[in-house]
Amino acid sequence: MRLSGRAVDALRVIRFEPMVNKYAEGSCLVHFGDTKVLVTATVEEKVPPFLRNTGKGWVTAEYGMLPRATHSRTDREAAKGKQQGRTVEIQRLIGRSLRAVVDMQKLGERQIRVDADVIQADGGTRTASITGGYVALWLALQKLVATRDLAEHPITRAVAAISCGLVDGEAVLDLDYDEDSRAEADANFVLAEGGGIVEVQATAEADPFSPTQFRRLVELAEIGTARLFELQKEAIIAAMEGRPDLATPPPLSPEQLAQQQKAQKQGSGKPGGGNRNAGGGKGGGNKGGGNNSGGGRAPDRDRNQQGRPLGTLGDALAAAQRKDR
Repeated sequence: MRLSGRAVDALRVIRFEPMVNKYAEGSCLVHFGDTKVLVTATVEEKVPPFLRNTGKGWVTAEYGMLPRATHSRTDREAAKGKQQGRTVEIQRLIGRSLRAVVDMQKLGERQIRVDADVIQADGGTRTASITGGYVALWLALQKLVATRDLAEHPITRAVAAISCGLVDGEAVLDLDYDEDSRAEADANFVLAEGGGIVEVQATAEADPFSPTQFRRLVELAEIGTARLFELQKEAIIAAMEGRPDLATPPPLSPEQLAQQQKAQKQGSGKPGGGNRNAGGGKGGGNKGGGNNSGGGRAPDRDRNQQGRPLGTLGDALAAAQRKDR
């Protein structure tokens, strides 16, 4: 029996609070037990220099912890003048994980910046950031669909992350800080809905662990993420209810489509999605074109562009919208 009283395959109490930030295009306050992370997704009408004039978009992430998110206060990294290696590692992981489930061609030449700020840390902040980041990202992109800036939603499937580890010789799911600090081995699994593996980080803190033990950790991760996918969908559907600004608009009539195409050719219309920098969109060109990662250097390029349609989530949202009508 774990100190928390949970079964070995039980998650902590997981809760998503979507659209908590009134300024961000998408946001989510995610709770993994006592770990709390505020994630926002911001739409920027520019891409990193290495993606200019390619018709493809980008998703990037930043991660940080508030000074009193932990047992004792830690100085802000801004005050130190540089980010710690752990921070850089985690924000790159968040970015890679979210890019793995976005069709960058459908996103068009725009960037989504995901910010994960840890309010309270009790283990699993990176996994909470990825799992809540998916909800914030989905909602931000849905706003672009609702305004017809995107012709269709570019997310291909859900992604979620969870920690597993060996504590007192037993494989357990979703480690809190106490368990993580004394684990003989710990691992973070980022899995896509449908069984795809996005990333695995696994480390032996004491003696090496066996392939059999690792396979058990994989089984636990699959159990945990299956439940997280359900909770993500519930949070998105709840956010969509009563929000006309997030509703998918009906298809354009032939007359409306012809008018839109004519306006695009004249350079004064709003495209239904794709490359805004190709001459028919807002601003008619690459706004700023810069990249805050500095100096034109391409960000971490690890990514997986293959995916599948939303499926159950898209069906559920369509049913919810029909019900609202």
